[in-house]
Amino acid sequence: MAQSDYTPSKTGNSVAVASEFPKPHCRWPSARAILVYNWCEQIAEWLVYLMVIFAPWAFGTTQSWSIGTMNVAGYTLGGLLVAKLIIRDQLGHKPERWRSETPDWLTRTLAVLTLAILGYVLVAALNVRAVYDPTRMDFSFRPHVTWLPHSYDQAKSWQSFANYLALAGFFWSVCDWLLGKSARELRAPRSDNTIATQRHLVPLRLRRLLWILSVNGALLAIVALAQRLDGEGKLLWLVEPRINKEAIMQLGPYAYRANGAQYFNLLWPLALAFWWMLRREARRARKIDTKQSSLKSPILLLAVLLLAVCPIISTSRGGAVITIAGLFATAVLVISALRHRHPATKFVSIVFFGTVLSVGLYLGWDHLADRLKSAEADLFAREDIYATAREIVRDYPVFGTGPGSFESVFQLYRSSTDEYWPAQLHNDWLETLVTFGWVGSALIALAFACVVGRWWRCGGIETDWRFPAMIWLALAGCLAHARFDFPLQVYSILHLFLLECAILFVLTRRRVPRG
Repeated sequence: MAQSDYTPSKTGNSVAVASEFPKPHCRWPSARAILVYNWCEQIAEWLVYLMVIFAPWAFGTTQSWSIGTMNVAGYTLGGLLVAKLIIRDQLGHKPERWRSETPDWLTRTLAVLTLAILGYVLVAALNVRAVYDPTRMDFSFRPHVTWLPHSYDQAKSWQSFANYLALAGFFWSVCDWLLGKSARELRAPRSDNTIATQRHLVPLRLRRLLWILSVNGALLAIVALAQRLDGEGKLLWLVEPRINKEAIMQLGPYAYRANGAQYFNLLWPLALAFWWMLRREARRARKIDTKQSSLKSPILLLAVLLLAVCPIISTSRGGAVITIAGLFATAVLVISALRHRHPATKFVSIVFFGTVLSVGLYLGWDHLADRLKSAEADLFAREDIYATAREIVRDYPVFGTGPGSFESVFQLYRSSTDEYWPAQLHNDWLETLVTFGWVGSALIALAFACVVGRWWRCGGIETDWRFPAMIWLALAGCLAHARFDFPLQVYSILHLFLLECAILFVLTRRRVPRG
């Protein structure tokens, strides 16, 4: 078994790096080390699947019990990743992967930035400026080092560190797991069956993950549609939320309809991107095997329709606007890719996007139209809150008030006790600036830039540019919504955001053959 892991191979459509024999000074890995490594891979795979399924169904992961569960899973994934790295680097195990074992400078940069962000939050929690007592609504001030990050709410900063540490473990574990090859892919280059080696454009691990995301999201959408038509005010027909008790304010397992819309808006472009890759695979399969037929594409298109309809029927104004804008953008991408195909194919694509928009508006336009009438007034009301938040930024521009401290600090800047005291600012960009300051915000922005720019670097899972383009579109829509709401303050939405970033980080552009 161990010998097969070291057989050099060539692959057809990716930058798969063949395993190398250990150098003379390196020892062969033991069979036990290889077995442990395979166990770590299998456990990590199932944990990733369980987290993806659990996060939205656990009422959006907004309660302490669900957040704690997700954090434990994230820590476990981080521990499994450390174990795998030790086996690869110290024990000489060199499994075949879709990218070289030696990380490029962009990967190293993102790793350093991840540690810097975690260190930033940890220092702020340790270098506490104040301990906030929510029952008495007052602060107990402490001496601190002014030239280091610090926090005005120790408990919330520690909770933020616990969350971010788990999410970091999840992100890097997913990146590492996706770049590994399945047993079937390891056998394919040695197989005489050319169909098996040439048919798939999406690696098996990524394919399974995308199927689980798409099917799980479609089931969520069905529940959201059923609850909206039923008028039930309990989440998942089980729990009555403490706030937003009216059914019109909810969407599926989310007590706040905008959060549900944000989750679906992150998911449907990814499902559509997956459909695009399966469609290309089907065309290739027909060239290789004329007997190939599949119902996968229609199933995915139905999932995309359900997912894209939900933000519109949610009556979330931002969710509906971003969905409609995303539909137009993806329609342009798809139709441009079909420019050399038969006009009937283009017409069917236009009909599909028109159907999604029509169904959404038919089911949700009445309530949405009423809410759009008050959009300007609501935006002006939020501008008052933003003005108060900007005063905090002016007072704490460098390090901010500490991760997670927005709600407790905001009360100090209210002009009167009658002024609205929000738990979230409804502007994640500004809230990040308030709590992280310019230094912490710059670290986060640089890390995101590394993720977006990774596709232009060689080494990884090669793919057509339209696949990452649809993921970029999903992330851009979430960031646009974050300008007027708080999607990134909700664990399940931030979790999905980082999962799509992890997928994006393992993709790379196709290399142009030389010569």
